[in-house]
Amino acid sequence: MKQFLKMTLAVICGFVIMFVVLLVLGTAIVGGLAASSGGPATIPESGVLWMDMSQCAITEQSTEINPMAVIQGGSATGTIGIWDAIQSIKTAATDPAVKFIYLKTDGLSVGLSQLEELRKALKDFRQSGKAVVSYIGTPSTGSIYLASVSDKIYMTAYEGSTSMFLGVSSSLIFVKDLLDKLGVNVQLIRHGKYKSAGEMFVRSTPSAENMDQNQVMINSIWSSYAREIAQSREITEEKLNELLDNLQLVFPEDYVAAGLVDELMTGDQLNKKVAALAGEEKFKDVDIIPFADYVKSKTTVNHKIRNKIAILYADGEIVEGAGSSEVAGKRFASQIADLREDSNIKAVVFRVNSPGGSVLASEQIKAEIELLKAQKPVVASYGEYAASGGYWISASCDKIFANETTLTGSIGVFSMIPEFSDVLKDVAHVNIVSVNSNEHGDMYSLMRPFDSAELAYQQVQVERIYERFVNLVADGRELTPDFVDSIAQGRVWTGSDAIKIGLVDEIGTLEDAVHYAASLASEDGSTDLSGWRIEGYPRPKSTVEQVMDLIEGNQSKAKILAGTQFESFGQVAMEWTDAMKKGNASTVFARMPFEITIR
Repeated sequence: MKQFLKMTLAVICGFVIMFVVLLVLGTAIVGGLAASSGGPATIPESGVLWMDMSQCAITEQSTEINPMAVIQGGSATGTIGIWDAIQSIKTAATDPAVKFIYLKTDGLSVGLSQLEELRKALKDFRQSGKAVVSYIGTPSTGSIYLASVSDKIYMTAYEGSTSMFLGVSSSLIFVKDLLDKLGVNVQLIRHGKYKSAGEMFVRSTPSAENMDQNQVMINSIWSSYAREIAQSREITEEKLNELLDNLQLVFPEDYVAAGLVDELMTGDQLNKKVAALAGEEKFKDVDIIPFADYVKSKTTVNHKIRNKIAILYADGEIVEGAGSSEVAGKRFASQIADLREDSNIKAVVFRVNSPGGSVLASEQIKAEIELLKAQKPVVASYGEYAASGGYWISASCDKIFANETTLTGSIGVFSMIPEFSDVLKDVAHVNIVSVNSNEHGDMYSLMRPFDSAELAYQQVQVERIYERFVNLVADGRELTPDFVDSIAQGRVWTGSDAIKIGLVDEIGTLEDAVHYAASLASEDGSTDLSGWRIEGYPRPKSTVEQVMDLIEGNQSKAKILAGTQFESFGQVAMEWTDAMKKGNASTVFARMPFEITIR
């Protein structure tokens, strides 16, 4: 009877949870269903293409409404994939319905490399003879960088705008002192003097090597941005750096005086300017084409074309298992096998946007990539990150394209196991006594520190995997192991530096990679895409599928065991405990230690 009551209660709770989720999502779900089932968005016959970047979340793949984002108070709209965004801008260049692009750069939600690719697409758009006109309310590094491609840049004339155009910065967080007070001991085993993943738990300040690689990396990213801004605005990089270093950009008029902005305008003045450019007397007569609607109307797939080029998106942490989120090794390997068996797919562009993760999962994916590559051309395109495990899975591709700001390399491995004996004894006043069949039976219990033999045991695993990493890169890139080791050691490189040392082949966009893949798959080596159907894999989940995942509790934890720079140690400990229960607390990782956001 008790068991029956428990089961009944569980069913009732399930229905209650389902009802609450559906109630919270409400209109968003209905809108998502309508969007997914309806045809292309209706757009004016002629108008101004309106790109409000606060409403255009550019990601790797286009997605429908994210129900969790809605629950958390976010937008009830999906995201726009970088391929769809670029192709839509390209279409707009020759579309007589589009008069010009009106770009509002405030509120950017775009990664480093996606921002770089988006700017290039806008630059190419201008070659059609059509204009790009930008408006900035709150200047920031990202908004200035993107807007600088425009024919004209207008900025708010209102007081109160905060200047945030200060360059590029990365924050390194260290929690060793806090952990010491709590009595938590983190045991870090690694190979690579630059492999700084885990440093935040075992040091109070960055190592010299970590500080050096971060400074070089930040300088490289800023150099790419500064060069583009300076060239577009016809000022020198020296002048641009002087403006920032001396904090000379305070008020809107300072941006005009520096040549970074053409004119200051109130909202009414801006509307009149846009109307005039559109050939209308009043702004209300201007037909506005929202970018998201335009993308939806122009990215329909022609299913009559049989021959396909697949874009395989490895977007997120590389994790073990067959989960539906992140780059789960077993699930992703199965997806690659499906692409290999699809006779209509003649080439694959492997779009990697991952800081790495589990070595085991990386090996599973790499093995399938090798089988795929034996049958079809496989070209890599790197997004924001293709580091550690992200590089592991793609190093042997036929050609590697990266953006200048792509973070790649990080060829190194580590293992990190916390132990909580002092916390349990001194804080919780709990004593743990292990009963083992063998001397090291409780090695991964997390309840005591490793002894010297156990540390050596763990180090041997790390060393072997590092050697494996170096050799697979050497084979894939046709380099010597000694040279790879000299540029490895866990060091992270930007794309503009990686090309100099042979880690990537060419600075180029996702579109460049697709054109190259077409040339490899075509009998005559043509890069023309008109005879190809371009499809993305894995297929993004619909809103309904996301809701069902949410209800069924199948959402991935979306964090690898090593954590990130901004994740609390408590979460890491919980993840590790869960891993211990599954028997993989000793997992070795190939994961980049930090992430960078441009504001």
